[in-house]
Amino acid sequence: MSNSRLVFSTESSACPGCHKLLRKCKCRLVQDNGNPRQIVDPPIRVSRESKGRKGKGVTLVSGLELKEAELKTLAKKLKTLCGSGGTVKNGVIEIQGDHRDQITQELDKHFTNVKLSGG
Repeated sequence: MSNSRLVFSTESSACPGCHKLLRKCKCRLVQDNGNPRQIVDPPIRVSRESKGRKGKGVTLVSGLELKEAELKTLAKKLKTLCGSGGTVKNGVIEIQGDHRDQITQELDKHFTNVKLSGG
């Protein structure tokens, strides 16, 4: 029967640096042909969207791997910088209006790998 649930596997999905599961790893090391190498952080995407908002555009900041409280603090800082409203929904910061350039410049000061997304 194929209703078997895997209990143990010899395949390693643990980080060689901290020995935690790769998805929970904080040191971001992974083995590559026997040599440890650092995982590249996923990009932080800054984009503009107006779908489902009756033509009103918002700037979206996604890809931030921060806790909910830290996201809200960062969102408040970005809203103050842009002089507009916004919110945090499902781990994505939404700022009212098109402020991609200002937000990208501010995020570049604190994070690496910030990218503009979309047109």
